[in-house]
Amino acid sequence: MIRLAIVSPCYNEEAVVAASAKRLLALLESMAGEGLVMEDSMLVLVNDGSTDSTWPTIRELHQADSRVRGICLSRNTGHQNALMAGMMTARDWADAVVTIDIDLQDDIACIPQMVRHFEAGCDVVYGVKVSRKGDSLLKRMSAQAFYKLQETIGTETIYNHADFRLLSRRALDMLSAYKEKDLYLRGLIPLLGLPSATVDDVISERRIGRSKYPLRRMICLATTGITAFSVKPLLAIVYAGILFFFVALCIAIYVIWSLATGEAVTGWTSLMLSVWLVGGFIIFSIGIASIYIVNIYKELKNRPPYHIIETL
Repeated sequence: MIRLAIVSPCYNEEAVVAASAKRLLALLESMAGEGLVMEDSMLVLVNDGSTDSTWPTIRELHQADSRVRGICLSRNTGHQNALMAGMMTARDWADAVVTIDIDLQDDIACIPQMVRHFEAGCDVVYGVKVSRKGDSLLKRMSAQAFYKLQETIGTETIYNHADFRLLSRRALDMLSAYKEKDLYLRGLIPLLGLPSATVDDVISERRIGRSKYPLRRMICLATTGITAFSVKPLLAIVYAGILFFFVALCIAIYVIWSLATGEAVTGWTSLMLSVWLVGGFIIFSIGIASIYIVNIYKELKNRPPYHIIETL
């Protein structure tokens, strides 16, 4: 049997944290009865700078059941940093950690399967979405497009996997060596190269509350997932620049031919099209390069990604 910690980040989740904690504690109790986990396995709730009653609720849950542990961050640091804070703290408490969002849209019935894979020798077990019916159409389409894009640019990730996974203590120790400030755990964990397995995860609809990952945050996470693991966007600018050079050469040949044949006509449309096309490409190229420069800036500052102010 192993001592398991289930880590869930919470940001303004007062509407769901108590109900979700009850379900997860019941699952731990059931797994302990089956001999899969030790009776002192725990639920670790990470308060990511919530402004509502999430932390007082976590405190009450801890007082009612010692299996509930709490970690309070000083401010909102983002989902990935909250996950990292929970995992790095819980690795001293448990043999393995399972991370799952507190809304429990992921299938918690997969957790016993993850533990069995761990006992069979896997250090990492990924929950892979086999159905996304619980997600909105926009989220399904954007997620599929993003996974395809990552595959195209060569980022090593697990297709249709988010942040529902099991990590052994060895995996957590290795993960702690990665010091990126802009975390993208879905890309970092496959780099560990440890024995892994997958379980099928069927996404359900969110029962209470609303998602804390709107389109803006998803775009930011996707940008990190691309720029932190691939330089192909920068190389694409070079290739596009070469293409534009040949286009410009063709236009120059056409202009010379028009002058030689006396067919040259002053054209406002062609001029404006060229200006906007080239100008747009230049601005877009500067934007891509700027994203990489911003990432370099963040890494050079070397600020701590989070501060824990209280632990239960």
